[in-house]
Amino acid sequence: MSTKRDYYEVLGVSRDANDDEIKKAFRRLAKQHHPDANLDNPDAAEKFKEIGEAYQVLSDPEKRQLYDRYGHNPPQGGFGDFSGFGGFTDIFEEFFGFGGGGSAARRGPQPGAHLKYNLTIPFEEAVFGAEKDLDVPRLETCSACRGSGAEPGTTPMRCPQCQGSGQVRRATQSVFGSFVSMTPCPRCNGEGEVVSTPCATCKGQKRLQVTRKLRVSVPPGIDDGMQIRLAGEGEHGVRGGPAGNLYVVVNIKKHPLFQREGNDLLLDLPINIAQATLGDEIPVPTLNGEVTFTLPPGTQHSQTFRIKDAGVPFLRRSGRGDLLLNIQVIIPKKLNKQQEALMRELAKSLGKEPVASKSVLDKMKDAFKA
Repeated sequence: MSTKRDYYEVLGVSRDANDDEIKKAFRRLAKQHHPDANLDNPDAAEKFKEIGEAYQVLSDPEKRQLYDRYGHNPPQGGFGDFSGFGGFTDIFEEFFGFGGGGSAARRGPQPGAHLKYNLTIPFEEAVFGAEKDLDVPRLETCSACRGSGAEPGTTPMRCPQCQGSGQVRRATQSVFGSFVSMTPCPRCNGEGEVVSTPCATCKGQKRLQVTRKLRVSVPPGIDDGMQIRLAGEGEHGVRGGPAGNLYVVVNIKKHPLFQREGNDLLLDLPINIAQATLGDEIPVPTLNGEVTFTLPPGTQHSQTFRIKDAGVPFLRRSGRGDLLLNIQVIIPKKLNKQQEALMRELAKSLGKEPVASKSVLDKMKDAFKA
């Protein structure tokens, strides 16, 4: 049974590669392994498909997040159908201009790009949730020309070179022979129309860079590296295309006392030897305030105690994790005269043998006798 290769390995990029690095790797490999350029290689088609599949997943923020978490087997139906090359037509057309209906796709509505925003929040806000305001720069449809690119009062005209089709025929010669292809019109860039009087506001670009203030709700219990999707808050589309999404990547600051392990919190709790031996009522900090913890007599170094429901809330169900206390028995490096005298009295009372259970002492004696 064949096993799929890691998508990052297929494209030859690291797991923290950005969108541009992934796109460049795909472009290079797709050209190198295209079946038409590898007629003597029976494995070229399968390799070509593998490259397209890896790019289709890693270039999509939602699919990439699922892949990073679950690998090739995400829940709820996976990544979609990868059979044949049909699913990759738009991808290869975007890069290389082949495939049917290319210019028509360019002249039709185009969706806006997805955006990513890195949000750093304090530890407490990740636990309890928060409302955060973001300043997001993005491309928005020009309000002056309403996305036409033409100065208000004027209209774009049909391209005289391609007669509005957005395509021109081009004959090329290759190692496979001569063939005719349809390429985007260089005059109108595949738009099918040209603007004689560009909009003064957007300079004919149809969109403008605008910084918007958006509010995002950080849910209680979110973990470091998780994403929050704001649908439709990415860049605006072109020619009536839908807007992209905004993906807020949450980065959480470290806490000076607590460490997080899933939905549990870990806390190192220092105590002295008297408290460890006799027990004590000890104040313990939690994220909800200070509580009193009853330390039992005979507590050992590195022993762990659990305070229920004092951890991090669960994201998709009610309840919280626990607070785990890791006991650290601190041995004093220097004693005053009174403390030293008391310790010597204790030492005489305890004798030379370590204080331990009979079973442990018996095991030690047996080991020396053997």
